[in-house]
Amino acid sequence: MGAWTHRNLAAWQQAMNLAEMVYRDTAGFPDVDRFGLSAHMRRAAVSIPSNIAEGSGRNSPRELLQFLGVTCGSVAELETQVELAIRLGYLDAKSGTVAQTSLVGRLVNGLRKSIRARCARKAA
Repeated sequence: MGAWTHRNLAAWQQAMNLAEMVYRDTAGFPDVDRFGLSAHMRRAAVSIPSNIAEGSGRNSPRELLQFLGVTCGSVAELETQVELAIRLGYLDAKSGTVAQTSLVGRLVNGLRKSIRARCARKAA
């Protein structure tokens, strides 16, 4: 078995699924929006697993924690963009992307709490 990497994290795995879903969903947005909301949603969705991976590849749990903070910001940004897409009629409120965004947010927050606790134990 290989060494542990970010690929072992459920948060990263589900964030990759979310990014894929966002790319598929935004492909159906109106052409007039090609460089607007859809582009922002794609950037936010890609940034979520990217920041988890980058933080995991750093030198310490504290650095991972910092990147998870950025990841939480990207999740909140995507949640807002998904809501706007729903309001504009670009995305169905019952879309799997809505539930997946929520799941990823919970997983990232759980990972963040776990890393915080580990850092606190080491500091004590």
